[in-house]
Order: sequence, then C-alpha cells, then structure tokens
Amino acid sequence: MITAFKTVIVLLLLFILFSLGRAGFAMIRGEEGGMTRHLGRRVGLSALVLVLLVVAMVAGWLPVNPRPY
Repeated sequence: MITAFKTVIVLLLLFILFSLGRAGFAMIRGEEGGMTRHLGRRVGLSALVLVLLVVAMVAGWLPVNPRPY
C-alpha cells in the first residue's frame, strides 16, 4: 500500500514537471491559451499532491518526524 502510494506521488510529480515543460514550449510558440491551461493543470496537481501527503500523514501511512530539528 505504501509503495503504491509513493509511486503515485512520484508519477504525479513527474507529470507536474512535464506540464511545466509543456507550458514553457507553449509560451515560446506564442499559443493563446496553451500556457495558462498547462500552468493551471500544474497548480491543480501540486495542490492534489499536498492534500494526498497530508491525508497520508494523518492516516499513518507516512511516518512523521517527531523532532524536526
């Protein structure tokens, strides 16, 4: 279960990077709505990753460091 969850997180992060690259190419080409669509998708996926990480920490799937210093 934990390995599958970590795999999903890594795949989402790779898709976020891919979407950022697509937005860069859309900006270079001068496409009208392409850049904003890809950047919006990237922001949405980043928010999804954060929510998934918080849910995993609350559920106990990911161990939390009790002393962060």
